[in-house]
Amino acid sequence: MKIALLEPIGVPGSVIEGHAKKLKEMGHEFVYYDTKTTDSKELAARSGGCEIVMIANNPYPAEVVENTASLKMLSVAFTGIDHVAVDACREHGIMICNAAGYSNQTVAELIIGMAVDALRKVVKADGIVRSGGTSAGIGGREICGRTVGIIGLGRIGLMTAKLFLAFGARVIAYNRSENEEAKMLGIEYRSLEEVLSISDIVSLNLPLNAQTRGFLSKDRIALMRPDTIFINCARGPIVDNAALADALNNDRLGYACVDVFDMEPPLPKDYPLLHAKNTLLTPHQAFISEEAMLRRAEIVFHNVYAYLAGEPVNVCG
Repeated sequence: MKIALLEPIGVPGSVIEGHAKKLKEMGHEFVYYDTKTTDSKELAARSGGCEIVMIANNPYPAEVVENTASLKMLSVAFTGIDHVAVDACREHGIMICNAAGYSNQTVAELIIGMAVDALRKVVKADGIVRSGGTSAGIGGREICGRTVGIIGLGRIGLMTAKLFLAFGARVIAYNRSENEEAKMLGIEYRSLEEVLSISDIVSLNLPLNAQTRGFLSKDRIALMRPDTIFINCARGPIVDNAALADALNNDRLGYACVDVFDMEPPLPKDYPLLHAKNTLLTPHQAFISEEAMLRRAEIVFHNVYAYLAGEPVNVCG
């Protein structure tokens, strides 16, 4: 069976080589590409003759699926699969397996870091020191005692909630279903309207799909208070980012920490959030840490081994 890893997945070459050796010893052909491409023709060429293809977060569009007749399984080194032509894969009987869980801790920790910066003005303070200033007027506030609203209490949302609880925050959440572990931790389930209007800090942790695209609309953004801190380390298109920028610039929202946008960075120079005040922007890095990349590689290769053994895991499409 021919298996190809179409792009780098953020781990040392020795990790890839170890898995390549194992697959070859099992009698399979393994091909690894150490450069990224978004060109459909090149992706189709790299996928040619493969029964199993492994990708990270680069798009895998329908035209590639339709031109890779031998493909049977797609192992995605990412939690979300919104960059994959899921419908086309279903039509062609291609199984999709993801790497859910690899970045739970890493994403949650960045969310906490963003909250600390928004409350204590860490980045601003660095600039003050470098320009000869003092700590006058930059004291800030604590996480402890604040109400934190989690929108989407899946694995990452729950991990985020646990870290906020450890800081002494009160955590409320909006989710389609309720989790017994969350209740035992003291997390209160509320309506979306309550979470948005009550919370001092709102963390968005929903997946991107047809139901959540544009979920945080202008009207829903307006439910947050003028001093609320909003954090998005989920997916950019879930939010009306032009409306978010407008709310910030007109003092209808206190602060926004955003790691994901309507497109991948680099962002267009006229992108609204680049010109919004009271923002902390990061270049879609929430999922990236040494530990998370190693976990991701293990999961994405384990998906392949499980499929080859006839016992697929992490099936999501």
